[in-house]
Amino acid sequence: MPDPTPPVALRAQRERTIQTLCDEFAADHLEVAEFEQRLDSANRALTMADLESLTADLPARAAAAEAARLAPAAPAAGSPPATWRQRAGQVFVGIMGGVTRRGRWQPAHESTAIAVMGGIMLDFREAQLPPGETVVHAFALMGGVSIMVPPELNVEVNGIGIMGGFDHLNVTPGTAAPDAPRLHIDGVAIMGGVDVQVKGPNDPTPWDSHHAAHAQRHEERRRLREEARRLRDEWRRSR
Repeated sequence: MPDPTPPVALRAQRERTIQTLCDEFAADHLEVAEFEQRLDSANRALTMADLESLTADLPARAAAAEAARLAPAAPAAGSPPATWRQRAGQVFVGIMGGVTRRGRWQPAHESTAIAVMGGIMLDFREAQLPPGETVVHAFALMGGVSIMVPPELNVEVNGIGIMGGFDHLNVTPGTAAPDAPRLHIDGVAIMGGVDVQVKGPNDPTPWDSHHAAHAQRHEERRRLREEARRLRDEWRRSR
């Protein structure tokens, strides 16, 4: 019998399940192999019951901690409007693929970036961060997580590299006020890499080389099409 749950509700439950699995993994309640298996099952699940069964045996998150996450922070200069409430959590998953977040965006209080034989790029240079700490948990398994931060942002990086690298380049604590936005990055890289780089608004980034290569391929295809049309027209005139 087909599952009567609307697709929107099923998708929302899937996102909540993935977030719970990431939180439990970060709290050392799941081993790497079991975490990957449950994450794969969550992406394949077709019913609410299948999703609920993936977290039924895991420790529940404390209600007080959840309430603290949802509590609005006091406004500060340069921070988002007081009417905007920061989301408690969000997940970026790149499994044999890629995820990019850049431009003007609003990160959640706690984000989890999971790259499994894929890549994730997070650019915080134009991100709207509220006062206080914003957290990113980065997990790279035979993949890569790249994070760009502006020079003025207060950043703290703590990570573990297991047959991989967890690099933070030119990241130094700022001298901003205690209630200024702060970014805390932690996690683990297993046969993969997590790198945090300070970039100004005009500094080159990995996206620039990607877009340049894409533009070059586009121009080459356009030139080949024009050459094909020219040869076709010459052939028609010669008949």
